[in-house]
Amino acid sequence: MKHIKGVIFDLDSTLVTCKLCFKTMRKEIGCPLEQDILQFVDALDEPKQSIANHTIKRLELDDAHSAKWIEGAEHFVQYLINKNYPTAIITRNSVEASSIKIANNQIPIETVITREDAPAKPDPTALLMLAEKWNIAPANLLYIGDYHHDINIAKNAGVESALFCEFETPDYAHQADYVFESYAELLARFA
Repeated sequence: MKHIKGVIFDLDSTLVTCKLCFKTMRKEIGCPLEQDILQFVDALDEPKQSIANHTIKRLELDDAHSAKWIEGAEHFVQYLINKNYPTAIITRNSVEASSIKIANNQIPIETVITREDAPAKPDPTALLMLAEKWNIAPANLLYIGDYHHDINIAKNAGVESALFCEFETPDYAHQADYVFESYAELLARFA
């Protein structure tokens, strides 16, 4: 990974634990299983949209207070910072929930882009903004996440993707440039 000059992370289930049950969230807001939750909510009329957003916010904030570092992630982030890699977080989470998770875990990444700051993943806008801000070609960036949205945002921006599969490898894992089960494994690729 010598060509990598900057690293961007997903937040939930990538840097910190996440206990959000998206099946429960979908059920509570009436979102079909095959539809993207955020796109579903955006298409709702008022007052249904406000009610759905309130439900999502409540569930996200409940989860935010219990989030803890994923094993090895803190050490990996510190390694990147010590080696002067620019780092950022791009998440589909809200500003409020993200801020709680970052503050409670003292995550030392200053640049955080949420769904309120740029179009949500898999839209590549946020990644391309970072590439321009850092003056780094997208091909020299690595996006780390745990879900197909994370692979897709990277592909859509021309960025390499690393899929974190701590517990099981999903059927779409082959679409990622790299797949890893632990941060020790990923760190070994950088060292």
